[in-house]
Amino acid sequence: MIYTVTVNPALDYVLQLEKVNRGEVNRTNNDSFLAGGKGINVSQILNQLDVDNTAWGFVGGFTGKELVRQLNQKRIVSDFVTISDNTRVNVKIHAEKETEINAAGPAITDQEITAFKDRLNDLKKGDIVVMSGSLTPSLPTDFYQSLLPTIKEAGAEFVVDTTGQALLDTLEYKPLVIKPNHHELADLFGVTFDSSDVMLEYAQKLLDKGAQNVMVSMAGEGGFLLTQDHVYHAKGAVGTAVNSVGAGDSMIAGFVGTYYKTQDPKEGFRIGMACGAATAFTKDIAVKSQIDAVLPQIKVEQIS
Repeated sequence: MIYTVTVNPALDYVLQLEKVNRGEVNRTNNDSFLAGGKGINVSQILNQLDVDNTAWGFVGGFTGKELVRQLNQKRIVSDFVTISDNTRVNVKIHAEKETEINAAGPAITDQEITAFKDRLNDLKKGDIVVMSGSLTPSLPTDFYQSLLPTIKEAGAEFVVDTTGQALLDTLEYKPLVIKPNHHELADLFGVTFDSSDVMLEYAQKLLDKGAQNVMVSMAGEGGFLLTQDHVYHAKGAVGTAVNSVGAGDSMIAGFVGTYYKTQDPKEGFRIGMACGAATAFTKDIAVKSQIDAVLPQIKVEQIS
């Protein structure tokens, strides 16, 4: 089983109107509530790839009930811890410019944290836990890292989609894959890259520090995969990028879901690149037909 973790999911309240007049009453042309969260995005792609998965995290109040209802409609299996506070609502205003107002998130008690950590007792060898998205203010900053010893003791694999020192702190536990983009990779080491060769030298450092696989995404320019044995490159798919939200989640989901079924990181990279591009080319998380349409463009070349 693959478990996706979204500790701070949200109902996104999407408002569409032609123009926002500050200080005045504005009326929308359309509005909707959509279940959001990086781990939830991963679950959506895994479903499209026909990979069994369960969404974990925290939900509460009437907003939490609506979020779960929407996941049920999408046939996303979930096993959230129910909390006493309300799941947050993020406001997305689509007018002349897109404006987002993201809530910090609910308060989570020590008892609720313990209930979540009890979920880890169900892990078995071969399971994969994908943790992504922001933490609520009431969770400790090392919350994800605190779960890693238990995950590894169960013989399971993990992925933490994070950046900076938080990413480096996971490497001693040997994450299945990490996915910095080329800007995040440069920031990790405080350098700039003047060539792909230099970039790959620094990506190799992440392997040396413990990562099992490293994907470096470069948006429309494609990406690289470094495994323990080889380095691969794939050019970016051709299309019009209309959405950056969820593309990285989709890439991770494609890799993890495919690796779970095949144990082949190269094929995981190919499918991951297709999933990321397909989501970038649509206004929502991609569906299978969109992934299949992009897939023939993704050619993976071994370069070392």
